[in-house]
Amino acid sequence: MPATATRGAAPDFQTLYRTKAPMVWRTMRRLGVRELEVEDAAQEVFVVVHRRLPEFEGRSSLDTWLYGICLRVASDWRRKAYVKRETTDEKAPERSHSGETAARQIALRQARARLEVALNELDEDKRAVFVLFELEQTSMHEVAEAVGVPLQTAYARLYAARKHIEAFVARERQVSA
Repeated sequence: MPATATRGAAPDFQTLYRTKAPMVWRTMRRLGVRELEVEDAAQEVFVVVHRRLPEFEGRSSLDTWLYGICLRVASDWRRKAYVKRETTDEKAPERSHSGETAARQIALRQARARLEVALNELDEDKRAVFVLFELEQTSMHEVAEAVGVPLQTAYARLYAARKHIEAFVARERQVSA
Protein backbone atom coordinates (compact mmCIF):
# COMPACT_ATOMS: atom_id res chain seq x y z
CA MET A 1 0.00 0.00 0.00
CA PRO A 2 1.45 3.38 -0.95
CA ALA A 3 2.39 5.94 1.61
CA THR A 4 -0.38 8.50 1.50
CA ALA A 5 0.37 10.68 4.46
CA THR A 6 0.07 14.36 3.82
CA ARG A 7 2.34 17.03 5.11
CA GLY A 8 1.12 19.06 8.03
CA ALA A 9 0.16 18.59 11.64
CA ALA A 10 0.42 15.11 13.08
CA PRO A 11 -2.65 13.30 14.43
CA ASP A 12 -2.94 12.46 18.10
CA PHE A 13 -0.77 9.59 19.32
CA GLN A 14 -3.60 7.04 19.67
CA THR A 15 -4.72 7.60 16.06
CA LEU A 16 -1.14 7.49 14.84
CA TYR A 17 -0.49 4.22 16.68
CA ARG A 18 -3.72 2.62 15.47
CA THR A 19 -3.13 3.53 11.82
CA LYS A 20 0.66 3.15 11.57
CA ALA A 21 1.52 0.21 13.85
CA PRO A 22 1.23 -2.42 11.08
CA MET A 23 3.51 -0.37 8.78
CA VAL A 24 6.05 0.13 11.57
CA TRP A 25 6.04 -3.58 12.41
CA ARG A 26 6.54 -4.57 8.74
CA THR A 27 9.26 -2.00 8.28
CA MET A 28 11.19 -3.13 11.37
CA ARG A 29 10.98 -6.75 10.20
CA ARG A 30 12.14 -5.87 6.72
CA LEU A 31 14.97 -3.72 8.03
CA GLY A 32 16.53 -6.76 9.67
CA VAL A 33 15.27 -6.76 13.24
CA ARG A 34 15.13 -10.39 14.39
CA GLU A 35 11.70 -12.03 14.48
CA LEU A 36 11.74 -12.38 18.27
CA GLU A 37 12.57 -8.68 18.70
CA VAL A 38 10.32 -7.01 16.13
CA GLU A 39 7.54 -6.31 18.61
CA ASP A 40 9.94 -4.74 21.12
CA ALA A 41 11.66 -2.70 18.42
CA ALA A 42 8.32 -1.45 17.09
CA GLN A 43 7.36 -0.49 20.62
CA GLU A 44 10.61 1.45 20.92
CA VAL A 45 9.72 3.30 17.70
CA PHE A 46 6.45 4.38 19.27
CA VAL A 47 8.17 5.45 22.49
CA VAL A 48 10.32 7.78 20.35
CA VAL A 49 7.24 8.90 18.40
CA HIS A 50 5.34 9.65 21.62
CA ARG A 51 8.24 11.69 22.95
CA ARG A 52 8.88 13.58 19.68
CA LEU A 53 5.34 13.97 18.31
CA PRO A 54 4.91 17.50 19.72
CA GLU A 55 8.08 18.50 17.81
CA PHE A 56 6.73 17.24 14.46
CA GLU A 57 6.51 20.34 12.27
CA GLY A 58 5.09 18.78 9.12
CA ARG A 59 8.08 19.70 6.93
CA SER A 60 7.96 16.12 5.64
CA SER A 61 5.12 13.64 5.47
CA LEU A 62 4.28 11.73 8.60
CA ASP A 63 5.30 8.46 6.90
CA THR A 64 8.72 9.88 5.99
CA TRP A 65 9.21 11.01 9.59
CA LEU A 66 8.19 7.55 10.89
CA TYR A 67 10.49 5.78 8.41
CA GLY A 68 13.39 7.89 9.62
CA ILE A 69 12.70 6.83 13.20
CA CYS A 70 12.31 3.19 12.10
CA LEU A 71 15.66 3.31 10.28
CA ARG A 72 17.51 4.57 13.36
CA VAL A 73 15.81 2.16 15.77
CA ALA A 74 16.33 -0.83 13.44
CA SER A 75 19.99 0.09 13.05
CA ASP A 76 20.39 0.18 16.83
CA TRP A 77 18.62 -3.18 17.24
CA ARG A 78 20.77 -4.85 14.60
CA ARG A 79 23.93 -3.56 16.33
CA LYS A 80 22.69 -4.91 19.67
CA ALA A 81 21.77 -8.28 18.13
CA TYR A 82 25.26 -9.70 18.40
CA VAL A 83 25.16 -9.12 22.16
CA LYS A 84 21.74 -10.68 22.71
CA ARG A 85 21.48 -14.40 22.09
CA GLU A 86 17.95 -15.23 23.14
CA THR A 87 16.58 -18.53 21.89
CA THR A 88 13.33 -20.33 22.41
CA ASP A 89 12.72 -24.03 22.54
CA GLU A 90 9.07 -23.84 21.62
CA LYS A 91 7.55 -23.00 18.28
CA ALA A 92 4.08 -21.64 17.83
CA PRO A 93 1.61 -24.41 17.12
CA GLU A 94 0.74 -24.89 13.47
CA ARG A 95 -2.81 -24.18 12.44
CA SER A 96 -4.59 -26.74 10.35
CA HIS A 97 -5.43 -25.63 6.83
CA SER A 98 -6.94 -27.21 3.79
CA GLY A 99 -4.33 -28.74 1.45
CA GLU A 100 -4.31 -25.82 -1.02
CA THR A 101 -4.27 -23.17 1.68
CA ALA A 102 -1.51 -24.97 3.59
CA ALA A 103 0.61 -25.26 0.44
CA ARG A 104 0.09 -21.55 -0.23
CA GLN A 105 1.01 -20.69 3.35
CA ILE A 106 4.20 -22.75 3.09
CA ALA A 107 5.12 -21.16 -0.25
CA LEU A 108 4.58 -17.67 1.17
CA ARG A 109 6.62 -18.48 4.27
CA GLN A 110 9.46 -19.83 2.12
CA ALA A 111 9.34 -16.78 -0.16
CA ARG A 112 9.49 -14.45 2.86
CA ALA A 113 12.44 -16.40 4.24
CA ARG A 114 14.32 -16.13 0.93
CA LEU A 115 13.55 -12.39 0.76
CA GLU A 116 14.87 -11.99 4.29
CA VAL A 117 18.12 -13.76 3.34
CA ALA A 118 18.50 -11.52 0.28
CA LEU A 119 17.79 -8.39 2.34
CA ASN A 120 20.30 -9.47 4.99
CA GLU A 121 23.02 -9.56 2.33
CA LEU A 122 22.46 -5.87 1.47
CA ASP A 123 24.33 -3.17 3.33
CA GLU A 124 22.21 -0.98 5.59
CA ASP A 125 21.97 1.95 3.14
CA LYS A 126 20.81 -0.09 0.16
CA ARG A 127 18.48 -2.18 2.28
CA ALA A 128 16.71 0.89 3.67
CA VAL A 129 16.11 2.35 0.21
CA PHE A 130 14.95 -1.00 -1.22
CA VAL A 131 12.57 -1.72 1.66
CA LEU A 132 11.03 1.74 1.66
CA PHE A 133 10.65 2.03 -2.12
CA GLU A 134 9.94 -1.52 -3.29
CA LEU A 135 8.21 -3.08 -0.30
CA GLU A 136 6.54 -0.13 1.43
CA GLN A 137 5.94 1.66 -1.90
CA THR A 138 7.09 5.01 -0.62
CA SER A 139 7.84 7.67 -3.22
CA MET A 140 11.53 8.09 -4.01
CA HIS A 141 11.41 11.72 -2.83
CA GLU A 142 10.20 10.53 0.57
CA VAL A 143 12.76 7.70 0.63
CA ALA A 144 15.60 10.15 -0.02
CA GLU A 145 14.28 12.42 2.70
CA ALA A 146 13.84 9.56 5.19
CA VAL A 147 17.37 8.24 4.71
CA GLY A 148 18.87 11.72 4.47
CA VAL A 149 20.50 11.56 1.04
CA PRO A 150 20.11 13.40 -2.27
CA LEU A 151 17.53 11.96 -4.64
CA GLN A 152 20.13 10.69 -7.13
CA THR A 153 21.99 8.87 -4.34
CA ALA A 154 18.76 7.16 -3.32
CA TYR A 155 18.18 6.08 -6.94
CA ALA A 156 21.76 4.77 -7.16
CA ARG A 157 21.26 2.72 -3.98
CA LEU A 158 17.97 1.36 -5.30
CA TYR A 159 19.63 0.36 -8.58
CA ALA A 160 22.45 -1.42 -6.72
CA ALA A 161 19.99 -3.15 -4.38
CA ARG A 162 17.86 -4.33 -7.30
CA LYS A 163 20.96 -5.73 -9.02
CA HIS A 164 21.87 -7.60 -5.85
CA ILE A 165 18.36 -9.01 -5.44
CA GLU A 166 18.31 -10.07 -9.11
CA ALA A 167 21.67 -11.84 -8.66
CA PHE A 168 20.36 -13.51 -5.50
CA VAL A 169 17.27 -14.77 -7.34
CA ALA A 170 19.44 -16.07 -10.19
CA ARG A 171 21.65 -17.96 -7.69
CA GLU A 172 18.55 -19.40 -5.99
CA ARG A 173 17.21 -20.62 -9.33
CA GLN A 174 20.53 -22.30 -10.16
CA VAL A 175 20.59 -24.06 -6.80
CA SER A 176 17.04 -25.34 -7.15
CA ALA A 177 17.48 -26.40 -10.80
